[in-house]
Amino acid sequence: MADTERDINRATVVGAGTMGSGIAQVLATAGIEVDLVDVDTSQLLRAQAAIERSLDRLVQKGSLTARARDQSLALIRPKTKIDAAIGHELLIEAVTEDLTAKQAVFAQAAHVLPETALLASNTSSISITALASAVSGPERVLGMHFFNPVPVMKLVEVVRGQLTSEATTQAIVALAQRLGKTPVVVNDYPGFVSNRLLLPMLNEAFFTLMEGVAEKEAIDQVMKLGMNHPMGPLELADFIGLDVCLHILEVLHRDLGDDKYRPCPLLRRMVAAGRLGRKTGVGFYEYGGRRG
Repeated sequence: MADTERDINRATVVGAGTMGSGIAQVLATAGIEVDLVDVDTSQLLRAQAAIERSLDRLVQKGSLTARARDQSLALIRPKTKIDAAIGHELLIEAVTEDLTAKQAVFAQAAHVLPETALLASNTSSISITALASAVSGPERVLGMHFFNPVPVMKLVEVVRGQLTSEATTQAIVALAQRLGKTPVVVNDYPGFVSNRLLLPMLNEAFFTLMEGVAEKEAIDQVMKLGMNHPMGPLELADFIGLDVCLHILEVLHRDLGDDKYRPCPLLRRMVAAGRLGRKTGVGFYEYGGRRG
């Protein structure tokens, strides 16, 4: 099984969205060869462009050399099939936040990867134990929850499933440190630590706005100036994506069975209207470029 001293040199990231492309970037800048897999070739092109822009910003800030940027880009290979993962020591899935979709990725990967390869999920709320049920060797499955934007945010929540081995946990802790991140080990409960604490706060901000306690700007100002938060809760929800917030609250409400996690009706209405935040150009605030 996994050795805590194992040196991971080749990895596969499945899902070339915002999180997947960010994860591929930090792996590559640490000198790890990465196959970035997505069935959508246009998404792969967008991911490559996003990674290039991100690396260019690091060069402009002086935190990365032009040579290191070029070396990192050369280590990332776009692929449309998971078969590219043959022989890799690690797979990180960053596909849509859906149990069935994530289990399908792990099931496919299990036929391609070595039996000793580690399988990590970037899920923000789904049970790692449930994900691990899709493969043999569930002791090699765990959560590796990065935060957006991945190249900037230091935290990685390392989530142990019911059957995750200590060797697997420590191997991923060591990898996160190699990536320049700060790993924090938590156990497999809905929302883990980060979203179990964050989403009820955001949800209460939604209720506060819906009930007319204050205007959106006032709610955000109170939390920024009074609690020293860098972003107000409504701004942050727009940044995360209101559909993502709703999904996580639904997971917490369903799996913990406590009405304190009941999603605010205002949030449901905004998601139904397609007002999802920054990614659609409009949420609680307007950002321009709204689609639809």
